[in-house]
Amino acid sequence: MKQNNYQGVLQKPIGSRYNATSTAADVIRNIDLNGKFAIVTGGYAGIGLETVKMLTHAGATVIVPARDIEKARKNLDGVENIKIESMDLMDPRSIDSFAERFLSLGRPVHILINNAGIMWVPLRRDSRGIESQLSTNHLGHFQLTARLWPALKQAEGARVINVSSFGHHMSAFNFDDPNFLHREYETLQAYGQSKTANNLFTVELDARANEFNVRAYSLHPGAVYGTDLPREASVELFQQMGTFDSEGVIKQEVLNKLKNIPQGAATTIWCATNNLLDNIGGVYCEDADIAQLDTGNIEHQYHDPSTQKGVQPYSLDKLNARRLWELSEELTGVRFQIN
Repeated sequence: MKQNNYQGVLQKPIGSRYNATSTAADVIRNIDLNGKFAIVTGGYAGIGLETVKMLTHAGATVIVPARDIEKARKNLDGVENIKIESMDLMDPRSIDSFAERFLSLGRPVHILINNAGIMWVPLRRDSRGIESQLSTNHLGHFQLTARLWPALKQAEGARVINVSSFGHHMSAFNFDDPNFLHREYETLQAYGQSKTANNLFTVELDARANEFNVRAYSLHPGAVYGTDLPREASVELFQQMGTFDSEGVIKQEVLNKLKNIPQGAATTIWCATNNLLDNIGGVYCEDADIAQLDTGNIEHQYHDPSTQKGVQPYSLDKLNARRLWELSEELTGVRFQIN
């Protein structure tokens, strides 16, 4: 049995030689993915689109499940070795249908990148009554991973990448009221608990799956400018945060501290392809390396993205991880049996 990352025992940088300025192209240089199959949710915008481009450039065939097929076709026009499929992470039947179509082909999944996500949205619920950020950012990906398990196992060396965020610092997972039924909705708390869920799912998936040579990783891509995440946030919100000026334009001193999209995709690509991780799993990564465990030893300044580092111990806790797995099965109705 390979070592797991419960309580963050493996959360130490390993000297990858990359840093916050490294790009996805830097990280994937000299990597050969010919003959490999990858699935990237949200792979038609932002860092997901850059991720798809880099994987295909290295030779992989990439399947992009998309809620907005027309947008996906437009944004992926000219990218070779891709296939766009219909899927909506908030619709359980849509997830099952996509997985069934893929499994019917008899292909392995070597790389599954659970990248799609939403943020700064008003209170919405899916058809089951589940809060939309929890539904999209975690439960949809939990169900997708469960349904694709036979293809992941078939790969005999698969990696599952859950794109989390420093935003997990905003909230632990609220097991008493995950769907805001008995407390006031606050969009960043909902986002934070969904990202904590990404980390807990990662550590538990890796602990259960590593005997089948399937490893899991979560990551913070960095504070990235130019993604679709703020599409529902008002300009006034960013003005209140002090990041936009009175004309609604991002301040240059703020922009200078943000990553661009190629830099934002670097850690995803590193987790998916780097051989330094061949015998390590369940870890939370940032800046194309394993992140430090944040035990109060890191001073965070929210106006300075370069200080937004580290992973909270509560998001790697063994009991919380196992409890979330059971709750995820209950909320989705999906039994994720690993054998």
